[in-house]
This record gives sequence, C-alpha cells and structure tokens, in this order.
Amino acid sequence: MKVLICSDSHGLTNELMEVKKKHQEVDVYIHCGDSELDFNDPAIQGYQVVRGNCDYGNDFPEQLMVDLGKDKLFVTHGHLYQVKSSLMSLKYKALENQATIVCFGHSHILGFEMMEGILFINPGSIHLPRMPKEKTYVVLEITDTEKIIHVYEYGKGVLYTKHFPKEN
Repeated sequence: MKVLICSDSHGLTNELMEVKKKHQEVDVYIHCGDSELDFNDPAIQGYQVVRGNCDYGNDFPEQLMVDLGKDKLFVTHGHLYQVKSSLMSLKYKALENQATIVCFGHSHILGFEMMEGILFINPGSIHLPRMPKEKTYVVLEITDTEKIIHVYEYGKGVLYTKHFPKEN
C-alpha cells in the first residue's frame, strides 16, 4: 500500500497534478489542507482533502478517516489541534479514533515521529516550506513488517527514506 501525502500548496495547481502524475503507483492521495482550491478544481481531483485555515467555504471536511486495511489514517490540517506547539491534542484525537497513522500540515515544517504506536506525519509544504527549505511531500509505503516514509523534494526526487518497524 502506498499513500502520497502533501499539504499547504496554497493555490498551486500544476504542481499537484505533476506530483500525482509522477506517482501513479500510489493507492491513496492525501492533501492535508490549505490547498486554497475549489472542490471542483481539476488539480485537486483524486486527492482526499481536508480544509485548512486558509481554505474558505465548506467544500472540504475538517478531518477524515481513511481505512488502509490494517491501518487507519486520520487526516486533519492541524490548526484545530494546536500542532505548532504540541502534538498532544492530535494524539488524543488519534487514540479516540483508533488511528495508527496521523497526517497533518499547517506548520509548513516537515516532520514525522512514532508516539505510542501512532505514526505522525507532516509532509511540509510544496509551496512555502519553513524547515527545511526544500519543497517537500511524502510517499508512505506500508508493508507487512514496516512503514517507510519516502521524503521527496518537489521537482527533484527522493531526499531520504526513514523506516519504522511495525509494532507487534
């Protein structure tokens, strides 16, 4: 199973379509909000999208759950869970929803960590990155034995890969 995760594209369209075209082998495409696009925009078609603090209207949900077989993916933008200061609120929401993976954005800062058996992923931003300076997105690969995060720099390729063994 492969999941492409991006966030905070802030109005970009060609880039979203190029990323999707480059990764046609992916099973699920996720956008963690602040697309600033209309629900019907062709650039966002095929992505499962949540609403960010810069998205107006009610076209996208505030959060969503994605069933990935043995894993449950919780997606939100992060502004409603104060992710710029702590992941605690988000962790409790993940536990409440029995999520094993959480994807969020908002801070424009690439990061991931395992906490109490839950993998938290912030793919950074493909438009306005804060740290690192590279415009990033993530492809999460889930196997029987591990979760593998492939970090991509938009327009260039893989920056690095991180392995997380599955807990028994």
